[in-house]
Amino acid sequence: MNNFTHKVYLLTEDDGRYQQLLEQAALPELEFTTSRSEATILLASPPLAAKHIDDFPNVEWIQSIYAGVDALVSQLDDFSGELTNVKGIFGQQIAEYVLGYTIEHYRHFNHYRLLQTQNQWQPKPYLSLVKKNMVILGTGSIGAYLASVAKGFAIVPIGVNRSGIPGKQSPFDATYHIQELATALKQADIVVNTLPNTPETENILNSESLGHCSGALLFNVGRGSAVDEDGLLAAIDSGSISHAYLDVFTQEPLNEDHPFWQHERITITPHIAALSFPEQVIDIFAENYQRWRDGFGLMNVVDLNKGY
Repeated sequence: MNNFTHKVYLLTEDDGRYQQLLEQAALPELEFTTSRSEATILLASPPLAAKHIDDFPNVEWIQSIYAGVDALVSQLDDFSGELTNVKGIFGQQIAEYVLGYTIEHYRHFNHYRLLQTQNQWQPKPYLSLVKKNMVILGTGSIGAYLASVAKGFAIVPIGVNRSGIPGKQSPFDATYHIQELATALKQADIVVNTLPNTPETENILNSESLGHCSGALLFNVGRGSAVDEDGLLAAIDSGSISHAYLDVFTQEPLNEDHPFWQHERITITPHIAALSFPEQVIDIFAENYQRWRDGFGLMNVVDLNKGY
């Protein structure tokens, strides 16, 4: 066990709340510092940390408050410490987002809301979710959680990953290698991207790949770079995609003159599909801190070469 004080610097959008929760956690041998040069631990939002990382010469461990760390990884070429992110807390929120909009689409809830404002009684035929195929790009904690929830609605979850091999106790009915994406998409009623941002995933959903779909719903809750925007518009125009639900974009906020805003078959949300709640982040940080302090390996370590 180490017998000296570790100094943590907070660099988040809500430092006050994080400090309050850390004080309540009363972690041994941990104290706050306002000196960036003295900090040995950085608890941070990746976009904020990326702008100031050179101010922290003695940091040995960076704990991200987000799952996505690509904004920071690109600035860590000379970093010799460890970067960890948060996992296992976003699956429920992503599932609520995807299934909520999916049910709304198939059961025409927006349609009935509009009819109510017009005092109209007009039933509309709908489709059940039973036996709908949901192709999920990414079979990690988020994708697997979504697959498990989807099965509760009798949806058939199909996974796509880098190996084509299902994990232990996989909730997926089938798993395809990323190079077999076309085969998977040909079966899709619903497509959900949960992939991280890497060179291999950039524009993976383009006019060619989306062209294998036939009237599918598309959800992007991974990274904006996975979707080729012009390719998506072409896929919608051709009928390959019937509606796109987009929570992440290459540039955020989305430009006010972007064609997505007024497109009747695109739903935009401002990167809110899954939020980092400080209470959950601190639970993860506290467990990781105890491991780090006692000389054990950290959880959720990011491979800086892969970016996730």
